[in-house]
Amino acid sequence: MSEIVDDSARLAKSNQEQAVAAWVGYLNQLRLEELVRNYRQRDLNLAAALGSIERTIQDIGSKVVDTNRGGVKGMHGFIAEIAEVGVGNARSRILGGEAVYRWVNDNGPVDLMRGEVEIQQKFVAAGGRFGLGAIAEHLGRYPDFVRDGGKYQIPGDHFRVVRELHAMSPEDAGRFLTRGGDGPSFGDWQRVRAFFAEGQIGVESIEPSALDYHDVQRDSYEAALGAEQDSLRATDKSLRASDYQASRPSTREGVKATLASAAIEGGTAIVLAIVQKRREGRKFEDFTREDWTGIGLGFVQGGVRGMSTYTLTNFTATPAAVASSIVTASFGIAAQANKFRRGEIDELEFIENAELVSLEAAVSALSSFLGQAAIPVPILGAVIGNTVGTVMYRAVSSALSQREAEAIARYLDQQRLLTEQLAAEHRELIDRLEASMVDYLGLLDRAFTPDVEAALTGSAELARQLGVAADEILDSDEKTLAFFLD
Repeated sequence: MSEIVDDSARLAKSNQEQAVAAWVGYLNQLRLEELVRNYRQRDLNLAAALGSIERTIQDIGSKVVDTNRGGVKGMHGFIAEIAEVGVGNARSRILGGEAVYRWVNDNGPVDLMRGEVEIQQKFVAAGGRFGLGAIAEHLGRYPDFVRDGGKYQIPGDHFRVVRELHAMSPEDAGRFLTRGGDGPSFGDWQRVRAFFAEGQIGVESIEPSALDYHDVQRDSYEAALGAEQDSLRATDKSLRASDYQASRPSTREGVKATLASAAIEGGTAIVLAIVQKRREGRKFEDFTREDWTGIGLGFVQGGVRGMSTYTLTNFTATPAAVASSIVTASFGIAAQANKFRRGEIDELEFIENAELVSLEAAVSALSSFLGQAAIPVPILGAVIGNTVGTVMYRAVSSALSQREAEAIARYLDQQRLLTEQLAAEHRELIDRLEASMVDYLGLLDRAFTPDVEAALTGSAELARQLGVAADEILDSDEKTLAFFLD
C-alpha cells in the first residue's frame, strides 16, 4: 500500500513539474506567435503605405501634369492636394490605420477631407506672406469656414516660419530680425502679427502640410515622394525592431515564472506532506521542523525550476520539458551526491542511482513532449503525456520476475568481481612493466658508458637481453679480432 502511495505522490510531483515547464513554454510560444503576427501585419502595412505613394505619383502625372491643370502658376497647388492625400494616408497605413484623407476635387471651399474635418490648402509664395493673404481672401468669401471646424493648411516650411514669428516678442523681433536680406525679416514679423491681430482666425486654425513648398513643384514632386517612401521603410524597420524587443524574454516575465513555479511546487509539497502525515495519523499542527524544512525546500526548488526553465528555453535551444527534466535530474543527483558524501551509499550505488534519476527525468521529458504534440492543448497535453509515459515506464520496470531480478543481481555481482580482478591484474602488469623498464634503463646506461671496458661488457649484456645469437655477440678478444680482420 505504501508503495502505491509513494508512486502516486511521485507521479503527482512529476506532473506538477512538467505542468510548470509546459506553462513556461506556453508563455514563450505566446510571445513568438505575437511577434510573427506583428511581422505579418507590418508586411501588409508597408505594402499599403508604399502603394499609396505609388498611386499618388501616378495620379499627379495623369490628372495634373499630363493635363497641365492649373497652368504654370497653379499646377503646384493641385500637386500639393493629391500629394497630401497620398502621404497622409501612407503615414496612417504604416502604423496600421485606415486611409484618413480624401481629395474633394470640386473647386469649392474645401480641398481635402480628413475624416470629418474640412481642409483648405494655401500653397502661395507670392507676396511674402506665407499664404496668410490667401487665407484672408478665402475667409472673406467663406466667413463660417473656421467656425464650422475647418482648417487651413500651408506648406510645412511656411508654417514653421509663421509659428516662430507669431511667438516672437517685439523686443526679440527688433533685436534678431533684419530689415531685408535672406530669412524672415522684421517686415515679415509685422505682417504676421497684423494678420492675427485682426482676430478673424487664430494660429490653432492653421496647420502644416506634410510637404514643404518646393516639394510640390512639377520638377521635384517625384523626388520628394520617393524620399517619403524611404522614410516609410525606415519607419517600418523601426517598428519591427520595437516588435522584436517587445517579444524578447524579460526580467519581469522571468520573475513571474519563478514566483509561479515556486508557488505551485511549494503548494504541491504542502499537499503531499499533509496527505502523508494524515495517513500516519498526525495532524497539521503536529508538523515538525523537519517537515516544514521539506516544504520550504519545495518552494525553493520550484523557484529554481521556474527560473532555470525560463532561462534555458529562452537563451538556449532547449525545449521546456527537457529544461524541467534537467532541473529534476540535477536535484536528484545532488541528493545522491549528498548521501555519497555522508557514506550512506558507495561509489557504485551513487553512479547507479544517478543513472536511474537521469533515466526517469528523460522518460518524463520525452513523454511530456510527445503528449503535447499529440494533444496540442497548453499544459494539458504535457500532463497527460507525462502521466501515460511515467506509468508505462514504471509498469515495464516493475514487471520483472523474482528470477529475472536475481539474475540481474548476479550479473552485477559478477561485474563487480570482474572489475576487481582486472584491476589487480592491471596493477601487477604495471609493476612488472616498471621493473622491466628499470632493468632496461640500467643496461642502456652500462652499454653507453664512457668507460670502454664497461661499455663492451654492457653492450654484450644488452645484446643478450635483446635476443642476439650468442655466437654473434663480440664478448671476447678472439671474436672481436675475427670480426674486424677476417
